[in-house]
Amino acid sequence: MSSSAQKQHDVFRAVADPTRRKLLKLLADREMPITDISSHFPMTRTAVSKHLRILSDARLVSERKSGREKLYTLHPEPLIELQEWLSYFERYWDNKLSMLKHYVENEDAE
Repeated sequence: MSSSAQKQHDVFRAVADPTRRKLLKLLADREMPITDISSHFPMTRTAVSKHLRILSDARLVSERKSGREKLYTLHPEPLIELQEWLSYFERYWDNKLSMLKHYVENEDAE
């Protein structure tokens, strides 16, 4: 895959930005027009549109025209890639919690 194609579909890069994560949460419940979306952010509509374009390139949101408005919809399926990557590291958390439990139980026994 070429670097531009890879960049175009990089879910990790898309969700790395806090504004884009907030956009995903905002769109989780319903489709929204750009005007409503923009009202939730202290930036220009153009800046919000740039963030939405990155999410769209990663296939996390889609847009459609409805009259004169553009409506944006969340497509969470690409987030599975993130979940799979993170689940690999859950074993480290599980191990740390087991060690903590063992430590606490042994402290109580002393």
